[in-house]
Amino acid sequence: MKPTPKTFHVKSFGCQMNVYDGERMGELMAAQGMTPTDDANAADLVVLNTCHIREKATEKVYSDIGRLRKHGKDPMIAVAGCVAQAEGAEIVSRAKVDVVVGPQAYHNLPRLVADAASGKAALDTDMPATAKFGALPARRKVSPSAFLTVQEGCDKFCTYCVVPYTRGAEISRPFDAIVDEAKALVDAGAREITLLGQNVNAWDDEAGNGLHGLIRALDRIEGLHRIRYTTSHPNDMREGLIRAHAEVEKLMPYLHLPVQAGSDRILKAMNRSHSRASYLALLERVRAARPDIALSGDFIVGFPGETEADFADTLSLIDEVRYAASFSFKYSPRPGTPAAEMTDGFVPEPVMDERLQRLQAAIARDQAAFNATTLGKTCNVLIERKGKLPGQMLGKSPWLQSVHLMTDAQIGDLIEVEIVRADPNSLAGVERVRAAA
Repeated sequence: MKPTPKTFHVKSFGCQMNVYDGERMGELMAAQGMTPTDDANAADLVVLNTCHIREKATEKVYSDIGRLRKHGKDPMIAVAGCVAQAEGAEIVSRAKVDVVVGPQAYHNLPRLVADAASGKAALDTDMPATAKFGALPARRKVSPSAFLTVQEGCDKFCTYCVVPYTRGAEISRPFDAIVDEAKALVDAGAREITLLGQNVNAWDDEAGNGLHGLIRALDRIEGLHRIRYTTSHPNDMREGLIRAHAEVEKLMPYLHLPVQAGSDRILKAMNRSHSRASYLALLERVRAARPDIALSGDFIVGFPGETEADFADTLSLIDEVRYAASFSFKYSPRPGTPAAEMTDGFVPEPVMDERLQRLQAAIARDQAAFNATTLGKTCNVLIERKGKLPGQMLGKSPWLQSVHLMTDAQIGDLIEVEIVRADPNSLAGVERVRAAA
């Protein structure tokens, strides 16, 4: 039993949806009169908003709990997110934490904190549909670029992925609720909104709007200047969404479309339900609709049974697509997934390491090449934060590149910038014409 907390700190791991969830949990605590602090060791309540995608995610949570117990002020500790969903009561018994709450139940966090303060059990890993969204408080002041969850869960059941078990089946939030939240975000200061979902392009409603219809509705919101979405699945990339990239000016020319591997044999073992050929054909349609689009992807190396020939297929796919950015990982078995039972064809760790280095070298090559194509171009940059140097500001290009420049523009300004230097991981620019406020 601990006193009712007066200050709180939220630490989020993993994907952008966890960032969104962390922000919303912070708003829940603030609505209860608690004060946020950036110092976890000084907080009365620490919420560890966890991710269960990667190997050893659970052990990292226990490590964080240990550090807080050693260096903090003996705070109330809440474990939220996908590790909480997967581990449940085991976390309570093993780590003696105060609150455990799953990603579909975090709207109950205030009640759980109150229960913990009074000595009651505080565990909630129920998975109702979208009940939490209606229970969350109104959005507060936000950054110029804001996240907005529109879809959760996954029905794809890729053999390596734990998401269907920790986030549940695919569900879509109601159209009107999303539009209302988007308007609230803009009223609170957002200039750009990124729509989030485990399979965001699977979003739909009873009227059959599809994600493209939702994007067109957001396009009509005055004061919203940019729209993005992530993460998509190739099988849900409908023609209407491809047309939106050609027709909706606010929809930024960037698409994150994970493929995971370039070998059809491995894609089948992963249960990805698309082939190399169908994926490449889809990218051709997207590029035909929006020729300047930047493409990014996800890759897993060392999936069980992956041969050198399979890996060569992945490298050749990267050579063919020329991604502007990508995320890459070594395969790590997640308990409870079908791939964790695939013991034949195990790829040794040194082989995975070597393949990952080759893959990341190819990705870095293409990212640097894409950045170089922007040299001398003028584009809109959304200023998001201050830089390290006096008078320096940092922002994002339409293609999601980091841009730094010297300017008196303020956070939230959208300005015209000429790109004068293209580095492998960022761009340098010079302001040209200030956009009207």
